[in-house]
Order: sequence, then structure tokens, then C-alpha cells
Amino acid sequence: MAERTVAAAIVPRLLVEDAHSTVLGIGFAVLANLMWTLGDTAAKWVIPVAGIGGAMLWRGVFGALVVAGVAVTQDDGWRRIVPVRWGLVILRSVLSAFVSITWYVSWRKMSLADTYALGFTAPLLMTLMAMPMLGERIRWRRMLSTLFGFAGVLVMLRPGGDLWRPETLLLMVGIVVMALTRIMTRQLSTTETPECQAFSLMVGHLCTGSVMVAVLPMPGVLTPVVWGALAFLGLMSGLAHCVYARGYGLAPISALAPYDYTALIWGGLAGWLVFAEVPAWSTIGGAAIVAAAGLYNLHRERVLAAASAR
Repeated sequence: MAERTVAAAIVPRLLVEDAHSTVLGIGFAVLANLMWTLGDTAAKWVIPVAGIGGAMLWRGVFGALVVAGVAVTQDDGWRRIVPVRWGLVILRSVLSAFVSITWYVSWRKMSLADTYALGFTAPLLMTLMAMPMLGERIRWRRMLSTLFGFAGVLVMLRPGGDLWRPETLLLMVGIVVMALTRIMTRQLSTTETPECQAFSLMVGHLCTGSVMVAVLPMPGVLTPVVWGALAFLGLMSGLAHCVYARGYGLAPISALAPYDYTALIWGGLAGWLVFAEVPAWSTIGGAAIVAAAGLYNLHRERVLAAASAR
């Protein structure tokens, strides 16, 4: 019986692209971005006390517990967190841990809105990467709009401006890797459950944070309030990755990527309310250019889908 269960679990699931599944996937993506923003706000607040290593470690601990709790409530139980393609799952987890470090480092000097605005390039990168990795076609209009979107990054960076610093370069490297991990999320959704992808990612953070804390101890004392923030960070991260992986199993990259732009709304509000951060005009203007390019790509996706349905 156990052998039949395992064999059934590794049958690849087809990537669906019907209208109902796409709408549902979009809803999951928007919800995941909201939860990530709430978790990111807690991370930015707690990093001065817990350090980057401490935030990584306890995000992984609490996040893994949350995802494991979600998994055991399902019919398959703990089997839902066991990978099928171990190598790709571990690689994605390692890359995701690196991505988190780049964002955590940037938050020492940059606002949430600034980092999210630069993160808007991820959907454009995902659109390009989807062509060789997922076999999705990118026509000339979408290519031009993507190049237009990257021009928005120059508006945000303003060579010589406030964002022209080493942390920004590191963050941009992290954003490229983040785009790659999201493509991998789509690929892995054919064999791995959302809980598996989220749990492995949290374990990757736990292991990375443990090494970092061993080398660089946490700079402050973890008070009950700090512990609460770390637990909230793990809760939001674990659930967000479950929800996001579910969304990427329901809809194509080109349909979901533009909805990452909702993070700027949540991030701008959280930065203003919690840290009194006000984004610069160049950040808003550049983000608008990048978002416009992404939304145009979404429009072209809908036009082509309507034409193919006739």
C-alpha cells in the first residue's frame, strides 16, 4: 500500500491554463503578496535586534512549524512535505535563502517602498525566463514593453542618486535570482505540493540562519515583543509561500507576474505607518513605468488568449 501511495504521488500534474484556474491563481498571488509584505514589515522591524541571521533562523523555525501544521491537516499528512525531485527542491531553497539575505541587507539602508519598486523588475525577468525554461512564447510587442520597463529601473536608480549604493546592486542580484526561483516554483508545481515547496524553503532559511548566528551572534536581546514579531514573520512567510506555490500551479507566469505589483501598495502603506517612510518621486515614477510595462504584457496575454479561443 505504501509503495502504491508513493508511486501515485510522483505522477506529474499537468500545468493548467483555463480561465477559472487563472483567476483563482491570481487571487492566491495577490493574497500571498499581502502576507509577504506583512512579514517583511516584521522582518525590517526586528532585524536591528535579532540581526539578519536571527531573522533568517526564526523565520525558518516558525515558518516550518506552520507549514507542517498545514500539511498534517490534509489527507496525505506529512507526505505532502516530502519532495519528489529532491535536487531541484533543495536548489530552490538555497537560492531563496540567498534572496532573503539580499533583501534583509538592503532594508538596513533602504525603505520598503524602494526595495519593492526595484523588485518590480522580477515580473519582467520572469517573462523573459519563461521562454527558455517553460517554453512560453514572447512576441515582439512584449519584448519591447519589457525593455521599456527596464528603463523605469534607471529612473528609480538615478545614477548618483540616493539609491546608487552597494546595497542596491546586491538587491538587484537578489531580484534576478528571485525571478529564477519563481520560475522554478512553476516547474516544481508539476510534482511537488505547495506545502513541500514552502516547507523546504523554510528549512533552507533555518539552516542558513543557524550558520549565520553561529558566526555573527544576534546583536540584541529577544524580548517577548521581538519573539512575537519573529513568530509573526514565520507565520506570514510559511503561509505566503504555500499560497504562492498553489497559485503558480494554477496559472501561467505571464498571468500572475503583473500582480506582484500590488506589493508596492502594501509596502508603501506599511513603510509609512510603521517606519514613517515616504518614497521619492523617482521611485514612484520609475515603478509606474515598470508596472505599465508589466500590465501591457498582461493585456497582450489576454488578447492572444481571446484570439486562440475563437
